[in-house]
Parts: sequence; structure tokens; C-alpha cells
Amino acid sequence: MSSQFIYGIKPIEEALAANKTFDKLWVAEGHQENQLGELLQKLAFRKIRWKAVPPQKLNNLAKGKNHQGIIASLSAIDFTEFDDIIQSAYDKGEDPLLVMLDGVSDVRNFGAIVRSAACAGAHGIVIPNNGGAAISPDSVKTSAGALLTMPVCKSDNTYKTIKTMQVNGLKVIGITEKTQDNIFDAHESYTGPCVLVMGDEEKGLSTDAWKICDEHVKIPLSKTGVESLNVSVAAGIALFEVIRQRNA
Repeated sequence: MSSQFIYGIKPIEEALAANKTFDKLWVAEGHQENQLGELLQKLAFRKIRWKAVPPQKLNNLAKGKNHQGIIASLSAIDFTEFDDIIQSAYDKGEDPLLVMLDGVSDVRNFGAIVRSAACAGAHGIVIPNNGGAAISPDSVKTSAGALLTMPVCKSDNTYKTIKTMQVNGLKVIGITEKTQDNIFDAHESYTGPCVLVMGDEEKGLSTDAWKICDEHVKIPLSKTGVESLNVSVAAGIALFEVIRQRNA
């Protein structure tokens, strides 16, 4: 599997017409109002987001190809609606277990989290529309192929998505070292419907996620001077603590 980038107006219009799933779209700053105007309107109509970047970034991605101020990468997967993930879990007679990634940007961390989620029997992954890791050949490989079968949905707004989860009866649990509550000593069990929220590799949970999570728990570490776990390792530990409780 190789990265599938497409460059320029006509190829992207053809991908739109063929209902291809876009992963990322980059538009050169200063190009939005000229020859790209009509194409950007089509993207907006389809609710496909793009990011304005310096022209040099596109030049680096294109490696000499004529990009006309716009480059897209096509997703290796199709995305699933949140409601469909929840309904599928209930249809199986199971309480939904999801992982929400709040800014995880490294493709290998992303792939490893999806792999752990699949092994734990999680029902889906929620990722941001912008600012998260690309669904690339590296992430698919690191997931050991789990990305090709694990339902993934995109979130336009972290706060609103978490609110929707709570309305649907899911307990939202923020995994963070910035709390005193130990995940293994949680006051309430995680045997019911729940979502584990994993934050950015460097900054942790965003302000929006922190404010609205139902609770925050940490994975206790020994006093070795290392202050935090890799986010994919932390996700794996948290997932299997949920599974341990459910199987107790």
C-alpha cells in the first residue's frame, strides 16, 4: 500500500465525482480566491475540510509535480457515522467501548492504538477532522491491518462530540497524568458504555475535552524520573483495565 496523493484541480474534481474519501486537503495560502474558488465551493458543499498552508509545503509534497495550489491525500479507509458504531455495539448485545483521540498526531501511535483497541474488542475510534494523525500506509501497517476493519468516525468539534456521547449514555473518561485518581482504584466501574479519551502526545487533553469529561484518571507510574507513558501504551493499559472489569 502506498500513499495516494493527488495534485491539482482536475484530479481532485475527478476524485470528488467518484466519491473518493479524502483524508487531508492542503491549499496554498493566497490561492483561495482565484482559480480554486469553484473547487473550494464544491468541497464546502460536500463538507470536506481543507487547510491553508504556505506554498512551500505544497511544493515539498508535490516534488516537482504541478499542484496548482491544491493537494489531497485519499484515505485508505471509509469512515463510519458515530450513531452507526453505537447501534452496532448494542445490536451485538454489548456495551459500547470507544477510544477518542484528542490531538494524537503521530501515525505510528495512532496505528498502535487502533491495534490495541481491536485486540480489546473496542467498537470504534473517534478522531478529529483536523489536527490528528493521517490515515496513511504507516498507520495501517502499525495497526497490523486493524484500521481496515475497525470503525473510525470523524469529529468536527471535540466538545460537541463528547456531549453527544454523554447524551447517548456513554461515560467519558479522560486518561491523563494530571490527576490524583488512579484508573485501577476508580470509584465507579467501567463496565457500562464508555469512551476513553487520549490526549495529544505532548500537551495531553485539550481544554475542551478536559472540561467536559465525566472523570479523569491516571495510570500510576513508579518513581523513576519518567513522568508519562507513550500515548499508545497508555491507551492499551486503559483499554484492558476496562476489559478486566467487564470480565470480572
